[in-house]
Amino acid sequence: MEDFISEIIFLLQRVNWLTILDIFLVSAIFFALLLVLRETQARTLTRGVVFLVILISLLTTLVNLPAFSWLVSTTLPALLFAIPVIFQPELRRGLERIGRAGSSAFDLRGAGMNMEVVEGMIKDVVKASARLSAYKQGALIIIERRDDLYEYENTGVKVGADISPELLLQIFYPNTPLHDGAVIIVEGKVTAAACIMPLSASGVLNASPDRQMGLRHRAALGISEATDAIAIVVSEETGAISMSHRGRILRRISADKLENVLMAFFRQQKEQHERTKISHWINKLIHFRETDK
Repeated sequence: MEDFISEIIFLLQRVNWLTILDIFLVSAIFFALLLVLRETQARTLTRGVVFLVILISLLTTLVNLPAFSWLVSTTLPALLFAIPVIFQPELRRGLERIGRAGSSAFDLRGAGMNMEVVEGMIKDVVKASARLSAYKQGALIIIERRDDLYEYENTGVKVGADISPELLLQIFYPNTPLHDGAVIIVEGKVTAAACIMPLSASGVLNASPDRQMGLRHRAALGISEATDAIAIVVSEETGAISMSHRGRILRRISADKLENVLMAFFRQQKEQHERTKISHWINKLIHFRETDK
């Protein structure tokens, strides 16, 4: 015990600003990892892995255990290969989030769309959602924003028609060929129907006391986790309207509230697009003046 205390005192005496920076960087990495894996099925597994890593580090550093240290050093390469395989879906989702955040200032797909077209599209989607809700007909409507949904369009049937409430009602009419799956809307057009969306692996729906959320809600959450698209769900059992974005779901919203939220999303996107254009031209002007001098 005295040796153990002396080892701790010796380590504390060696602490300097580089040691503090080192600890801060490691803590930041673990914090970022936990943020990526939050509300996923791997969250509990992550806690166990972190606990084991800390325990093993303490045992190999503070206590002289040659056989245990040899075992850890031998199995460590295998663990480094196993962890990416175990956490592959979560790591991919986290890297996609980082990529979207890093490219948001440059990739403004759809942001330059005419606001009259946007408002018309939103009104058509809201009208169709309200009528589908009244009839208790299940529906899943995906509205593309910046991220390309082309790979998901290829899983369904290409449509390429101008959006209208009647078209959406016809697509989601029960027992019709296109009613099962998602409709994808891009810049005011229904590009594809009966599309297959990725199912969410998060614990958002499992943690909800409402157990009336099925595959449509999981698909809505899944596509909102994988892309920045907006997903609108109409429950076949209750007729309730829900909206999902960025891995979050807003349940039981009225048609008026849905319209207001969608308008706010696209207005914010339009304003960001305008600010980016202004900044781009200012930078060009500054560069021109510097070269002119």
